[in-house]
Amino acid sequence: MSTSPSGSPGDAAAYGSVLLGPEEQGSRRLRVRVQLLLTVLLVATNVIGAGVVFVLSALVIPGPSANSGTVLSLAIGVPVYVAAALAVGVVWGTAGALRALRWAYRDEVPTREQRIGALGVPWFLTKVQATLWATATVLFTGLAVVVQPERALSTGLTVGIASVVVTAIAYLFTEFALRPIAARALAGEEPVRTGRLGVRRRMVLFWGLGTGAPVVGLIVVSLLALSGLEDDLGATRLAVIMLVLGSVVLAFGLLVTWLNARAVVAPILAVRDAMQRVERGELDQAVTVYDGTELGQLQVGFNQMVSGLREREHLRDMFGRHVGKEVAAAAARGDVELGGETRVVSVLFVDIVGSTTLASEREPAEVVELLNRFFSVVVAEVAAREGLVNKFIGDAALAVFGAPVEMPDHAARALATARAMAARLAEEVPELDAGIGVATGEAVAGNVGEESRFEYTVIGDAVNAAARLTELAKDVEGRVLVATATVDDAGKDEARHWTAYDAVTLRGRATETACSVLARGGVRAG
Repeated sequence: MSTSPSGSPGDAAAYGSVLLGPEEQGSRRLRVRVQLLLTVLLVATNVIGAGVVFVLSALVIPGPSANSGTVLSLAIGVPVYVAAALAVGVVWGTAGALRALRWAYRDEVPTREQRIGALGVPWFLTKVQATLWATATVLFTGLAVVVQPERALSTGLTVGIASVVVTAIAYLFTEFALRPIAARALAGEEPVRTGRLGVRRRMVLFWGLGTGAPVVGLIVVSLLALSGLEDDLGATRLAVIMLVLGSVVLAFGLLVTWLNARAVVAPILAVRDAMQRVERGELDQAVTVYDGTELGQLQVGFNQMVSGLREREHLRDMFGRHVGKEVAAAAARGDVELGGETRVVSVLFVDIVGSTTLASEREPAEVVELLNRFFSVVVAEVAAREGLVNKFIGDAALAVFGAPVEMPDHAARALATARAMAARLAEEVPELDAGIGVATGEAVAGNVGEESRFEYTVIGDAVNAAARLTELAKDVEGRVLVATATVDDAGKDEARHWTAYDAVTLRGRATETACSVLARGGVRAG
């Protein structure tokens, strides 16, 4: 499995809890935090186990009162074993864990074997706890057999049930504390199969450990009462036993279930929160992968999905920059096919005056900078009125209004764009002079090319007329020349910005074309 940087850098809950610190914490701080958490949580686990032993032995598991030999043996044996178990547990557990986690504390890139070893540390530390408690069960049961045999059964049940509870809680606490290490181990390029239990089996297992084991105690007490092996089990005594053992089942069953539920829910909540941010358009999201089960696969799948969305959005943005947002949207919907349709459109053509001289008198870098400023104005004004910059032709640009998206007021939009463009170019790019022509008419708008390579384009008389008008506009005051038919189609509000000009015969036409130019004060955005 792999992971990506968190979508919220510095988020202290990257691992599902603020106790685990932020994702980018240093190795030294990580080591101190993990060791402190492991120490506190495992000590708490054993205290819980000792409490279970005390409650069960004092109030629940039936058996005779301890004689003087039992009291003496326990007074000596319990402290000695606790001290020995503590020493063995610290040395064994710490040495094994440090050996498996050394690469993480040194900021080294782990090998596949080291990653697998790190993910197995929770099971290793749980095995240490289970071994020590199993040894205690055998040891104190054996001691009871020697000193007071009639207490052997109750002792074995008491310590055995505590062992199961401690083992379950120890694993859940240890896995929680080691999430930052698991995240680093799962951050490799190749997936890691940890061999751990899946979610379904883990839920069943921890139900058995947290609830099933104490219930076994209830069953054993019931069998003892029914068998007659314990004659002193009166109704009151039996009621107390059932009440206390039932409380143990509820308390520790709830604790184990809650811890296991947190371990299962935390990765899901991380994905849910990240998905909500993605819905808001924040595609720079990625969740930290710290679980080696199906939940980790869910986290990885989310990260891969968002990565694909980011790539798709990037491609769509780049595609839109080349062909126009409307054409890009049509392509995304699957509406792009070879062929075209006849539409009445308004075409705007803009071309720089004296581009040959410009290129010969200025440095290439300066020419490019000027052209970028020039086209920035052109694109902005066309986009402001929802037109399409269909193509750039050297130092000229062709814009279309009315295709591929139909717009009944395409003539007014094209003329308003021409006015605003002329005003801005004169003010913002005074180094360049450009002619602007606008014409309206029928044109074929559609995709030409081959199945593997489309180009959306507009072909027709309106395009040719706009290009011819642009050439003539370079000699007109205001540098804008449009077809009067376009002004007539635009409506009165736009027509007031234009005045009649001489009729001209455009190259390639046999008849004259009535033209209009900007009225005095007409170079303004409408």
